[in-house]
Order: sequence, then structure tokens, then C-alpha cells
Amino acid sequence: MITFIIGLALLIVGAVIYGAVCEKVMKPTDRKTPAVEKFDGVDYVPMKKWKNSLIELLNIAGTGPILGPIQGILFGPIAFITIPLGCVIGGAFHDYMTGMISVRNDGEQMPSLIKRFLGKYIYVIYNVFVCLMLLLLGVVFIYTPGDLFVTQILGGESNLGNPIVWVVYGVIFAYYIVATLLPIDKIIGKIYPVFGAILLLSAVGVFAGLFLNGYPLDEIWETGLNFVNPFGENFIPIFFVTVACGIVSGFHSTQATLISRTMGDEHEGRMTFYNMMILEGFIAMVWAAAAMGAVNIGLATNEMLHNQATSVVGIVAKNMLGSIGGIIAIIGVIVLPVTSGDTALRSLRIIISEALHIDTTKKRNNLILALPIFIVVAAILIWAKADSSGFNVLWRYFSWANESTAVFAFAMVSVYMMQHKMPYLMSLIPGMFYMYVVTSYILNAQIGFNLPWTAAYIVSAVLTLAYGAALVIYGRKTEKLATKAKS
Repeated sequence: MITFIIGLALLIVGAVIYGAVCEKVMKPTDRKTPAVEKFDGVDYVPMKKWKNSLIELLNIAGTGPILGPIQGILFGPIAFITIPLGCVIGGAFHDYMTGMISVRNDGEQMPSLIKRFLGKYIYVIYNVFVCLMLLLLGVVFIYTPGDLFVTQILGGESNLGNPIVWVVYGVIFAYYIVATLLPIDKIIGKIYPVFGAILLLSAVGVFAGLFLNGYPLDEIWETGLNFVNPFGENFIPIFFVTVACGIVSGFHSTQATLISRTMGDEHEGRMTFYNMMILEGFIAMVWAAAAMGAVNIGLATNEMLHNQATSVVGIVAKNMLGSIGGIIAIIGVIVLPVTSGDTALRSLRIIISEALHIDTTKKRNNLILALPIFIVVAAILIWAKADSSGFNVLWRYFSWANESTAVFAFAMVSVYMMQHKMPYLMSLIPGMFYMYVVTSYILNAQIGFNLPWTAAYIVSAVLTLAYGAALVIYGRKTEKLATKAKS
């Protein structure tokens, strides 16, 4: 368990040090935030710091930091080092910067920020990309919590012919509709504290269970560095796509910019954006350790980690915490995707309304926008459930789209930092790394170009260098223009 503890130390100490660096770079001020200046009672609504932080955590923490690490731990204890390092310098930085840049630009959502800092052509590409990603996320976060509830709470089968499955899906679907349409402080602001208490109780319970139950964990000096898992998958890019939400997630930028409209003080940014991602990294670490321990004591197998991650959640929770405690832990896991799916679809509504210049203060307009979104979500959900391989295809495309969206976000942050004479390498380096991850993944994957790994790695290296060079050239150009405009 020493490697695991070292990883937790890296996460906590790294967050304290690098979080302070990020805050020093951004230099929060006492200027009025968009929540105050543009108050509209729907999306621009000042809320308390603790509530914003809790909502941000619940928004970003879907099933990714649980199911992803369960699969990612197949690479061994290297995950206990990679997750905290990636979270500190990649994911938390990504969330903090996108959220704060949004605060500094009237609470603009990601597409608008992409247009402002990367230009109208990249904006068009990104807008289509992010809308597709949010749609797929909405479907995934009805599917996974619904199936967890049916199988782990009700003890039923999550097959197409079970009517209970569709009843549960319908309840989640109805909640999403309400949460998408009503003012953010009426539903999300009221119910999230309850959800947050369940989430934290669940995570702390599993963390304590690791020690109380004596789950044996592998040490990195015993296993060595495993760059290929038992299923022949390469560490780069598979690990980083699989453990997306526990390290870096492009989806988070859409949620940070959403919360930028409810934050009453810029100084709250570090806690709300940076530290909440660190807490998500902790959740990812806990579930990765729990999965490894479950395999080591014979409760689960590598095959289960790879193909039945949701089943592993129930097995671990009930073994560690007993029947009642296990149910509470499982409910905490169910809460995560539900509280990400609702705000994902809310973000999608806002993004579309801004693209079409629609006034969202009118309830009728919000309803008109929401209806086609939910019709498409329902259609994809039915297809994914009816097709035996539907969910696997859906999850793979979502995971890749999620990380690809992060590449756009890092590019936007890099240009912003160049224009404001900040140390832009803080953003450029993780952005280039993830450019390499997403391109090598899609070039090799069967759902992509199906190239051999050698070819995929070479082409990805070229594309990554081109991405970095183009970004620096473009950023320098806009930096000169911004400096000239100020003078």
C-alpha cells in the first residue's frame, strides 16, 4: 500500500503547491463577477462558495472517476503515480483556467471562448464537436446510473426486455428535463447538497474500507512499469483515455464555465475549480485501489475489471461496508453520473442558445431548445440498449471526444496566457501530450483508422508537433495584436 500512499501525498502536496502557482499566475481581483453584473435569475445567479464548489464537484464527477480507474488499474500500480501527477498539472489546471477565463469574459461558455481566442473557423469545428460530446454524455449518464440502480439496488437484470429498466431511465430522464429548464438555484442549488453528502460519504467509506479490510495492493517496485495491460492494450494512449475524468476531461471545461456564472468572487476560483478536481482525483485513486485489492483477494478478476466494471462497484462496496453501507456507497456512485448528466444537457442548451442568439430568460425559448435535445438523447439511448455492442461503441466515442475537447481547451488557454504574458508552457505542454493521446488512439482504434501502433505513433508525433508549432505562431500573432490594441 506504500505506492498508493505516495500517490495520495503527491496529490495533496502537489495541489497545495501547484494550486498556489496557478492562482498566482491568474491573480484574482475584487472586480464584479458575471453572476453579479449580468444577473438574470436563470443562469447568472450568485451562489455561496461552498455550494458552487459542491455543484462543480458533482458536475464533473460522473462515472468516469470510478469506472475509468477500475479499468485503468489493469496497468498496475503505475496508476497510483500517474493519476495524481496528471490531475495536479493537467486536470485541475485545465478546470481552473477555463473557469477563470470564463469569469474574466462575462461568463462566456467554451464555444464563445474558443471563438474569441482561436478564431471563427476553429469555433465552428469545436461547436459541433462539443455538442456531440455533451449529447453522448447525456446518454451515457442515463444508461450507467440506470443500470447500476436496477442491478445493484433492485437486484434485477438490465436487459432490453425488463420494463423496470425503462421506468428507471424515465425517472432520470424526467429529472434531467426539469434540471435543464429551471433556474440553476431552484433545483441544482437545492438538491445538490444532499447528493454531495451521499457522494462524500461513499468515497470516504470506500477509502476507509481499504485499510479496515486490509485490501492488499501491489507496489510499483514489485511489479515494475507495466506499459501493456493483460489485454494487450498500450499504456499510451489507452490509460489516459480510459481514466479520463480522473486525470483530464474536456467535459469539465463546459462545467467550469457554467459555474462561472454563479460565482460571486474571483478568489473562490481555486477552491471551486482547482480543488474540486483534486477531490475527483482522490475518488479515482480510491476506486483504482479498491479494484486492485478486489482482484488480489479473489473477489474480482481482470476480465471483470475490463468488461464488467459496474459489477465490480457493487462487489467492492458490499464487501467493504456490508449490506447497508454498501448500498449507501452504490447510491453515491449512482449520484455521480446523474449530477453530471443534468448539467451537461443544461450546458448544451446554453451553448446552442448562444450560437443561435436566443434569449434564454424566456421559458418558452428554453423549452423549444430543450425538446429536440431530449428527443435525440432518447433515440440514442434506445439504440444503445437495443444493440448488443451499442453501449461499448457509445462509450468509446464519448471517451475519445471527451479528451479531444480538452485539446481545444488547452489551446484556448495557451493563447489566452500568451496574450496576457503568462507562462503559457503550463498549458501548451499538457495540450500537446493530449493531442498525442487522442490522435494515436483514433489512428489505431477499430472505431477509427485501425492503423498499426508504430504508424499511429509516428503520425501522431508529427500532428502533435504541428499542433504545438501552429499554436505558438498563432498565439504570438494575436499577442502582438492585443498589445497593439491596448496601446
